[in-house]
Amino acid sequence: MKIALLNEFSQAPKNGIILKELKSAAEPMGHQVYNAAMEKPLSDQDVPEAYTKENPRLTYLHLGIQSALLLNSGAVDFVVTGCGTGQGALMSLNMYPGVVCGYCIEPTDAYLFLQINNGNALSLPFAKGFGWGAELNLNNIFTKAFGSPKGMGYPEGRKEAQNRNANLLFEVKKQVAKPLLEALKSLDPQMVKECMIPRFLDCFYEGCKDEEIKAFVDRVVADANGK
Repeated sequence: MKIALLNEFSQAPKNGIILKELKSAAEPMGHQVYNAAMEKPLSDQDVPEAYTKENPRLTYLHLGIQSALLLNSGAVDFVVTGCGTGQGALMSLNMYPGVVCGYCIEPTDAYLFLQINNGNALSLPFAKGFGWGAELNLNNIFTKAFGSPKGMGYPEGRKEAQNRNANLLFEVKKQVAKPLLEALKSLDPQMVKECMIPRFLDCFYEGCKDEEIKAFVDRVVADANGK
């Protein structure tokens, strides 16, 4: 499984900690981890001068756009993301078709969400409750999340019904949400351009399997570069 890590500006300084625990848990299981997150700003202060065109101030709203592009294009199979509380990222990701994100505070959250709801993204709080032992909790979360096949059901005997409901949720989102590219074209173009940071693009282009989505990203990147 290909797993992308995304984070917004407020938690960019923790990217290295989160990435280390994700890789140490997931890679020995045979999963591939991509760090598609924004880098730490140039200053510890949240001021305009701390950000650049190549490393803009991404919020949880950008995370939803990035996740939708990565997952719907087939560039990755799963997204790990979050924000200060994890709630903003959760809401942002779940607006888009093809993305089903769960909220995860501790390991059983991750395990039960993936076994019962069979989603493709997790949102974690990277500030709230992030104290002593936070890295241990992250490692345990990722171990439980990726240590067994998804969609096996819980408790035993509920797999068929739970998988049916999980599949229906994906279909319902297709019906109630705009098609992805139509939705993205209706957004502020500047916000979409800001999502096209180098780490994200490296991950997207390496694995993208959808030519229509790729063409859209190509146009956004060209426009951002003034071409």
